Amino acid sequence: QDGLVVQINSTVGGERGLDISLLFHLHPRYPSCPPGISVSSTALSRTQCHNIRQKLLDQAAALPPEPRVHQLVEWLQIAEDYRGGEEEVKEREKEEEWTAVLLLDHIRAQNRYIGLLERWTQQLQLTGRLLLGRSILVILQGARPNIKEFCCLLKTVKVDVDSSGKKCKERMMKVLIETLSSSSCGHG
Repeated sequence: QDGLVVQINSTVGGERGLDISLLFHLHPRYPSCPPGISVSSTALSRTQCHNIRQKLLDQAAALPPEPRVHQLVEWLQIAEDYRGGEEEVKEREKEEEWTAVLLLDHIRAQNRYIGLLERWTQQLQLTGRLLLGRSILVILQGARPNIKEFCCLLKTVKVDVDSSGKKCKERMMKVLIETLSSSSCGHG
């Protein structure tokens, strides 16, 4: 006995409405053992289908040993991962305002360094403040991917000079805070 094969065609994703075909291979010992699962969709890449399949298999393994096909289909309906999830998160991050506070180790070539910081904040459409004191802080506000790019530039471009006067990268920079900026609400 090979068990049963159940095919369920489902539309997931609300307004986007992606059609996904799920094939559940129910072993003779089902529900004692989780079902085998195949995922296909004309709207998704093979990798995306594979990722969904893997998440469904993980979900199936985590559920108690009782009939679970319905629970898996429901889980897929509410999961936002069918397009990989990353695209949606990246889109949201581009629209949302983030704040980051960076701690710099030192600034020796002050004019050059500050010039680069100003240029990068403008190019990446960030709002930036530089606080010079015992601690050197850079406060940035803007889209999260742009803040990440700013940090990457700091660590990969020669921005300063070391104690012997050689150009160097900012390898000692630390991100102290990276958070979603709170929306400005009227207080009253």
